Amino acid sequence: MEGWERIKLIMEQEGYNKNSFSATIGLSNNVTITRLINEGRKPSRMTCEKIAQRFPQYNLNWILTGEGNMYQKKENETVSIPMNKQEKSQESSTNPTFIPNVHPIENIGFMNVPLVHIRAQCGYLNGYGDQEYIGTLPTLPVIVDRTYHGNYRLFEAEGDSMDDGSRNSICDGDIVLGREVRRDLWQYKLHINDWYFIIVHRAEGISIKKIISHDVEHGIITCHSLNDMFRDYQLHLDEIAELYNLIKIVDRNARL
Repeated sequence: MEGWERIKLIMEQEGYNKNSFSATIGLSNNVTITRLINEGRKPSRMTCEKIAQRFPQYNLNWILTGEGNMYQKKENETVSIPMNKQEKSQESSTNPTFIPNVHPIENIGFMNVPLVHIRAQCGYLNGYGDQEYIGTLPTLPVIVDRTYHGNYRLFEAEGDSMDDGSRNSICDGDIVLGREVRRDLWQYKLHINDWYFIIVHRAEGISIKKIISHDVEHGIITCHSLNDMFRDYQLHLDEIAELYNLIKIVDRNARL
């Protein structure tokens, strides 16, 4: 396993994308991690050390060289040798153990974010730039584990265009958190491989889509739905009022 593959494995196991992982380990931008993974580059020692400092459960020597154990060996802890199926069966019958599959998150905080629910979408198209109107929207507290910067909104998803039955689906009624992409950044290539986007169109309303192409020269994006019953379509950025990265789903109905 190459160095970039080890870092990608850590990133995926901890539940980060390239942008959030870069911010979490203290890199000023996401270029280092993006190029490292996309181009299969060898990570620098500084990058590896930053990862080990932020995630001390991982062995720095393993991150750097691939040698030794992936996880840091704790004091007085022995490294277990994997058992075969028969040994596992015998072990479970004679000495059943409880293996936790959750861990606590430190420094939990809350951020109150305005909610644009379905009934408020028409009003939002007229009042998105009016702080007095934004102040009339209901808010929901969103759990965060670090200080967030930027403009945030909660949106209620409608319809099944982004529902393909997979774990990546955005379902009807989901409440999603969006972080605004500043308009001056639209003239550069959007990070279309890292996020779904919430698109506030001046005439067509609010939609959640995967952007599969960004023609920077002509300011045109191609929007894609996960549900293959919906066709791809193009929008000109001049027709868009606001653009948000979809950060996470903050509420989902568990009804079967």
